[in-house]
Amino acid sequence: MLSERIQTLSPSLTIAISSLARDLKAQGKDILSFSAGEPDFETPKAIKEEAIKAINDGFTQYTAVPGIPELLDAVSQKLKRDNGLEYAPSDIIVSNGAKQSLFNLFQAVLNEGDEVIIPAPYWVTYPELVKYAGAIPVIIDTNEIGNFKITADQLKNAISEKTKMIILTTPSNPTGSVYSKSELEALAEVLQGTDIIVASDEMYEKLVYDIDFVAAASISEDMYKRTVTINGLSKSVAMTGWRFGYLATPNKEVIAAMNKLQSQSTSNINSITQKAAIPALLGDVDDDIEQMRRAFSNRCDEAVKLFNEIDGLSVLKPQGAFYLFVNIKDISNDSIEFCKELLQTTGVAVVPGIGFGSEGYFRFSFATDMTNIREGIRRIEKFVRQKQS
Repeated sequence: MLSERIQTLSPSLTIAISSLARDLKAQGKDILSFSAGEPDFETPKAIKEEAIKAINDGFTQYTAVPGIPELLDAVSQKLKRDNGLEYAPSDIIVSNGAKQSLFNLFQAVLNEGDEVIIPAPYWVTYPELVKYAGAIPVIIDTNEIGNFKITADQLKNAISEKTKMIILTTPSNPTGSVYSKSELEALAEVLQGTDIIVASDEMYEKLVYDIDFVAAASISEDMYKRTVTINGLSKSVAMTGWRFGYLATPNKEVIAAMNKLQSQSTSNINSITQKAAIPALLGDVDDDIEQMRRAFSNRCDEAVKLFNEIDGLSVLKPQGAFYLFVNIKDISNDSIEFCKELLQTTGVAVVPGIGFGSEGYFRFSFATDMTNIREGIRRIEKFVRQKQS
C-alpha cells in the first residue's frame, strides 16, 4: 500500500528518544532529558508582544507564499547586517522551520541518482531528506583530531561527476564545530569551477563561543553564487514552536521552484509568526540572544569539565550550538544499546551517536539548567562506573 519513496524514510531518532522520555515522565518516572534540541528559555517579550498585536489587529489571513514584504525585507537586512551578504527580498523564502526549507530545496534541485556529500557526524534529517528526493547521500567521516570538520582533501576526493550538492553545517549539530574563514576558503577553492551547490545550514550562528561565525556565502563571489543559505529563529531566539525558517539564494530559478512547491504544499507560514519574527531579525532582541548565549557558554564549560572527569568518557569543547558529542568508545561501541540502558536504569535520556552517522558517541544537549546538567552527568558517571565494574 505504501509508496517506495516513503519506505526509504527513517523516523527521527532524536524525536523518538525525546518522545520516549516524555512518555516515561508522564508515567511518573524520574526522567532527565538531554535529547531535545530546544532552548529552555522563553521567547523574548518583544516577539510575543508583536504576535499579540498581530492577533489583535486581525492579521490572520493568507499571505504571499514566500512571506510578507516587510518580513522578507527584514531577513534581507539581517543577512546584510550580520553576514555582509546582499540579498534582495525576492531572493528569500520563509518556510515552516529550516527543516521545510531543506525539504523544499532538495525536492526542487535533486534528481534521481544525484550525489550529495554529507560530512558525518550530521544532523539526522539530512540523509533522510536526500534519499526521499531520490538522491544518494555520500557520507564523509570526520574525526575528533580535525574537530569533526571536513577537509579540502576529503571534499576533493569525494566529488564525482554525479555530485550535485554538499551540505555544510556551521555551527554543527551534533558536535558544535564551527568552520573558520580559512577552512571555508579551502573548501571554496576545491569547489571553484564546478556546478556543485552548497547548502549551508547556519541555524546556530548566534550561539558561538570563543570564535567568530563566518557565513559560507560570504567567502567569495563564487561561493555566494553557489551557496543556498538556510537559517531560522528556533534556536537563537527560542522560537522552536513558532516554526520559522528561511532560505536565501541569488539563484532566481531555485527560488521560483521552491515557491511553486510550497504553494502546492503548505502555502505561506503562520501569519502571526511572520509578524513576530520581524523584531528578532531587525536586532530588537539582541540583548536577549546574548543573555542566552552567555548562559549556554557557562553550561558548556561546566558540562565539558564534568564529562572529562569521568574515566572512560571524553568530549571536545564545542565552538557553537548547545550540544556535546560524548565519546563512549572505551565503554561501548553500541550507542543505541548504551543509551537505552542508560535511560532504563538512570532515567537519563541522550541520543545515540549512530543516529548522527557516528558510532561510539552520544549527543547531550545542555539547553537546560545547571542543576539538571550536574545531576544528569552524576547519574551518567554512576552508570559508567557500574559498566566498568
